[in-house]
Amino acid sequence: MGARRKFSREFKQEAVRLVRERRVSMAQVARDLEVHPNLLRNWVRAAAVDPVHAFPGEGRQTPEQAEVTRLQREVAKLRAERDILKKAAAYFAREST
Repeated sequence: MGARRKFSREFKQEAVRLVRERRVSMAQVARDLEVHPNLLRNWVRAAAVDPVHAFPGEGRQTPEQAEVTRLQREVAKLRAERDILKKAAAYFAREST
């Protein structure tokens, strides 16, 4: 099995434009660009949902994705702090008896 192909944002936008503006069928665009029809369908759907933030590229996130990532990090940090405090409380409870 070959390496996974990566497509630029511009490539995806042009593929979507062919389908939406030029009215070329998804099957034909997929054949012409040598991409799987389901992949093209996902690109068209993503562009329809959020045209501005569609195809952010490697390492770039939509504002919502960035916020989710930030919140996940904060939850992990708070859980670690909670666990440390639980262990400290248990240690001091043992020491006082």
